[in-house]
Amino acid sequence: MPAASHPPIILASASEVRAQMLRNAGLGFEVMPGRIDEEAVRQSHLSEGGSPRDLADLLAEMKAQKISEKRPEALVIGADQVLECSGRVFAKPADRIEAAGHLSFLSGRGHRLLSAAVVCHGGRPLWRHVGQVRMAMHTLGPDFIHSYLDRNWETVRHSVGCYQIEGEGVRLFNRVEGDFFHILGLPLIELLTWLHNRGDIST
Repeated sequence: MPAASHPPIILASASEVRAQMLRNAGLGFEVMPGRIDEEAVRQSHLSEGGSPRDLADLLAEMKAQKISEKRPEALVIGADQVLECSGRVFAKPADRIEAAGHLSFLSGRGHRLLSAAVVCHGGRPLWRHVGQVRMAMHTLGPDFIHSYLDRNWETVRHSVGCYQIEGEGVRLFNRVEGDFFHILGLPLIELLTWLHNRGDIST
């Protein structure tokens, strides 16, 4: 009998880190970023009292759904991260000045990093997961923050929280509690387990 065919997999994210995680896991997939007005969604959700966790989930679903409507035959993975600290929700910094402000606010504090993934098929969500990591930063002086951004701006400018823990950003922290893949931006183990249980990938 011919082998069963599996639906194609699409990553609806422009994140090279997420794509690299999937490549390292041996998945074959396409990349088609799901472009949405994230800031408008964020402001609307939070103004209505929505939680940071639900915001991460919503953004991931909207990205996946947008591409899934164009490619209904595929399994489309949408992903997003939200950082919450002392009641404040952070997005990616608009520029160096805002990045320095973010790091100054996070300095000496603990925060939650919420990493969401949603898989859509035929324009509808099939699976979702939101992972949570708790992280605490050392107290960072302004001189260190500016020198850190001088060295790392091109790599952290697209990161919520302005750090990449797989690089020099790990030096910013005195405590990390949670899954490393969640920090990188994708609940990878949970996603791969779901794909395995469906029979879309094998071990």
